Amino acid sequence: MIPFSFGLLLMLGLPIALVLAMTALLYIYISGNTVLYLSFPQQFFAAIENYGLLAIPLFMLVGELMNEGGITRRLVALASVFIGHIRGGLAYINILANMFLASIVGSANAQVAVMSQVMVPEMERQGYQRGFATATTCAGALLAPIIPPSMLFVIFGVLAQISIGDMFIAGIIPGVLMAAGFILVIALLGWRYHYPPGIRLSRQQKLRNILAAIPSLLVPAVMIVGILGGLTTPTEAAALGALAATLVGKFAHKEMHFDRLGGMLMRVGINTGVVLSLVAAAGVFGWVIVFEKVPQQLASVLQGITADPFVFMLLVTVLLLVVGTVLDGIAALILLAPILLPVAIEVYDISPYHFGVVMCINLTVGLLTPPVGAALYVAARVTGARPAEIIRPLLPFLGITILLMILLSWQPFLVTALIS
Repeated sequence: MIPFSFGLLLMLGLPIALVLAMTALLYIYISGNTVLYLSFPQQFFAAIENYGLLAIPLFMLVGELMNEGGITRRLVALASVFIGHIRGGLAYINILANMFLASIVGSANAQVAVMSQVMVPEMERQGYQRGFATATTCAGALLAPIIPPSMLFVIFGVLAQISIGDMFIAGIIPGVLMAAGFILVIALLGWRYHYPPGIRLSRQQKLRNILAAIPSLLVPAVMIVGILGGLTTPTEAAALGALAATLVGKFAHKEMHFDRLGGMLMRVGINTGVVLSLVAAAGVFGWVIVFEKVPQQLASVLQGITADPFVFMLLVTVLLLVVGTVLDGIAALILLAPILLPVAIEVYDISPYHFGVVMCINLTVGLLTPPVGAALYVAARVTGARPAEIIRPLLPFLGITILLMILLSWQPFLVTALIS
């Protein structure tokens, strides 16, 4: 009954938050247990009564302040110091700069919008095809939901009721491995297609870029040191990051204009409202799922297929790759985590951190795959490239991401090694 109601409402084109809430209401009506209507508002608001969710608007604000304060441009210039001189240097710079920004933005859609404006025109000017330049930018944006801080990790931590700080730490090694995989892809493609030569900076230019970027590096440093050192919660770290981004943009780079603060806060408020409405609706939907004993039913089915945790993770990977093509990553996470996580923990004894990281990486792939592919269409709109131009050069990056998911599924210590 629940899958049928959910599928029917989804096909009608309703927003996913409304679909989740209405599915729960339909279940109560059809079951005849009308006393559950009294619990509906309580479950709805209880889902967002979580301190950790405050990190979401604060991380969004950090990203807005970073863009306004000129931090993005300086981090790109810093990346050029290290690898800008080699053949295909701008492609490497794109990935490395995305890696720097991933520790600040935490949202693939926001990151691809920013970096498409910064990197794609410059790569085109130096002889790269627009489709490849945009695909490289999209691939780099996949790092945003993995390298901490990450909104997906915050939401998963709230849903799983685990430490968001430890969830961030669990994403460090997978994020670095993903960046290394993307650099390997660029190296192999560069050998095959003979990318344009890099621009060699003088010693004075390198020194100037490094000195200019030092204040910008304070923003991720404040957040990461606070979280890893146990000095702050992720929410407090996000607030300190917003303060640091404001001070750096205003006094160090002198590019922050407070008259634009209203627009930034408006964008943060709208985006936060969208995310929290999903979380609230997921609260009542998850409540119905548990009431209907869906996780137990799924567990019995999966146990009949396999008792091997690795095979289970592979099955989940295939499921999420399919779901990610039709549902937004946050919506899919909110929908499936309450169903799959209890099975992973109770039946297969999989760490929630291990499962969460693999699940979030899975769903980031969906950001770049049609028919939804939100980040793909953002990049196409910003750069003017057709989606078909982007997808073909993007495939090797997606392939290396899938291989990474298989590796992480097989070797969970790559996720849990840094968690104390």
